[in-house]
Amino acid sequence: MKLKVKVKRVRDSAKLPHSGSVIAAGYDLSAAINEDIIIPPGCWAAVPTGIAIEPESDAVVGFVLPRSGLGAKHGVVLRNSVGVIDADYRGEIIVTLVNTGEESFVVHPGDRIAQLVFLPVFAAEFIEAEELSETGRGASGFGSTGVK
Repeated sequence: MKLKVKVKRVRDSAKLPHSGSVIAAGYDLSAAINEDIIIPPGCWAAVPTGIAIEPESDAVVGFVLPRSGLGAKHGVVLRNSVGVIDADYRGEIIVTLVNTGEESFVVHPGDRIAQLVFLPVFAAEFIEAEELSETGRGASGFGSTGVK
């Protein structure tokens, strides 16, 4: 099943999201800029994509995720780790990149800077409770499952 998503270009240099393969989960988002953006080590930049979206269903949410190659090769990741694009948001998608690497990173016009993934949304009804059910883990937190 394919989700239909309307895309509005809000900048002339905008590219439509596109995937690297037929079954890829993520759709590349590109920098809609007219000149290079230089991100020195330890700094960040807000990079416009030039697009706004409207998914056909309000039962999905878009997640802006980092591109693994940028992180692994250059130390460039998303400043907020994950961007959430709610189904009712109609503004431009902006990607905040942070350079955790040791050298300046240059974003060129049209560069692929992040990826957009859609997932289902489950509406929650929160019910206040005095007690919660017992589990084997209980309230054990960070590292309690054996991860070091």
